[in-house]
Amino acid sequence: MNRFVPRFAALTLAVFVLSATVAHGTDQPKKKKKTDLAANPLAGVNSKQPDKELFDKAMIAMKKGRYDVARLDLQTMLNTYPESEYRMRAKLAVGDSWFKEGGTAAMTQAEAEYQDFITFFPNAPEAAEAQMKVADIYYQQMEKPDRDYVDTQRAEEEYRKMINMFPDSTLVPRAKQKLRDVQEVLAERETEIGLFYGSRDDFNASIARLETVVDTYPLYSKSDQALIGIGDAYAGLAKTIQNSAKLSGAVKERTYSAYMDKAAEAYTKVITRYPMAPHVDDARDRLVAMNRTIPEPTAEAVAENDAEQRSRQDLHFTDKTFGFIKHGPTVVEAVHVGEPSLDDPKRVYAPDVAKSNVTIFRAAVNAGKPAPAAVDVTPTGVNEPPRSDKPSEAPLQMEQPSGSGTGVGAEIISAPSSAAAADPNAVLKPVVPAATDAAAPAPEKPAEAPAQVNDIKSTGATATPVNDGKKKKPKVDSDESSSKKKKKKGLDKLNPF
Repeated sequence: MNRFVPRFAALTLAVFVLSATVAHGTDQPKKKKKTDLAANPLAGVNSKQPDKELFDKAMIAMKKGRYDVARLDLQTMLNTYPESEYRMRAKLAVGDSWFKEGGTAAMTQAEAEYQDFITFFPNAPEAAEAQMKVADIYYQQMEKPDRDYVDTQRAEEEYRKMINMFPDSTLVPRAKQKLRDVQEVLAERETEIGLFYGSRDDFNASIARLETVVDTYPLYSKSDQALIGIGDAYAGLAKTIQNSAKLSGAVKERTYSAYMDKAAEAYTKVITRYPMAPHVDDARDRLVAMNRTIPEPTAEAVAENDAEQRSRQDLHFTDKTFGFIKHGPTVVEAVHVGEPSLDDPKRVYAPDVAKSNVTIFRAAVNAGKPAPAAVDVTPTGVNEPPRSDKPSEAPLQMEQPSGSGTGVGAEIISAPSSAAAADPNAVLKPVVPAATDAAAPAPEKPAEAPAQVNDIKSTGATATPVNDGKKKKPKVDSDESSSKKKKKKGLDKLNPF
């Protein structure tokens, strides 16, 4: 047992030395952590002013998830200290509290706060941040490509607005990447619809959707597939014309050739614009089957498309799996280089494609026919009935009555020219008065009215009525009873008055 004593003593000594070292280390004063004032966007972070205290308290509450308390402190600071140097950050933080809280109602409140900030502080650097967060609100509410796309369209509009309004902001690169993601979702939606129409042989609708994708979203990851869909749709139209039994052989051949030219143009664009895309070989095979020349892409096109393909991420199995679970779309295949489209989408509609097809068909029908000769058309005469192949002359103009008019409201029609009068084909011959030296008689003056006779003399004597040969009824005195005219009936007979 004695052999364990030295070991126990050594162990006790080691524990004593270690505890002394730890106690000595704890007695040393701790070094104060330095604060990097340049990294904080707010001036005077060590200030003890009441507005700064309220702002810091609100930020701490927001970090802990107590958004209602944070908003109460921020509103108190804004109402109590309207001239504070932290008012812009506090106004922006109110929107951030709604944004972080989440939910449809909270997002609506956040958008309203950000819009108010842009209205009150349009020239502040934080205005770009507010506009960016408005776009982020719709970005977070985006649905999958086969769902409702209203929020996706609004996100595209808001990101475009942010880039156009604040081109010098440091947030522009992030906004452009978000815009590429949004346009990837919109292009995916249009492509799926276009390919669905093509599978149902609705070629006009398919071409309209796919051409919208190609013209509006050139950075789409499946633009080569959209172009091949356009070519296949035109090839389907050509096959439909070829199988028609109501057209002549020449018309069929011309229309078929025109549609196949359109299809070859779409296949060619796949090779020249997207030479590194996955479906380039499919485009080459279709051109070989059509006996068309296969173009060679330029070095610039190869370098540009190669950079686009390298910037995209591969779609893994986990992305596909979680894509069915999560709310929003999967945008891992979106490109990370190039300039996104900042213009409004140039949509192509099915009626526009149908009109172009009608033009192609008419050109095929009228090909080889002589142009209609120009016919020298002579206008008809003045009084001749109008004809369908000849325009008629202008009608006779009505002259304005002179100052000494007849006073009966009539206008004088000018006499026709001598050429018109001599026209043998005229149905109505113009009536021209014979030329005489005697002037036209003046119109008769109406008889003057007889002078009025004043029957009442100024002397007040009774005037003798003039007997004009007519018998006049004697006047009835107004004081006489009306019983002279009509008899009384009933109880009125008893009334003496």
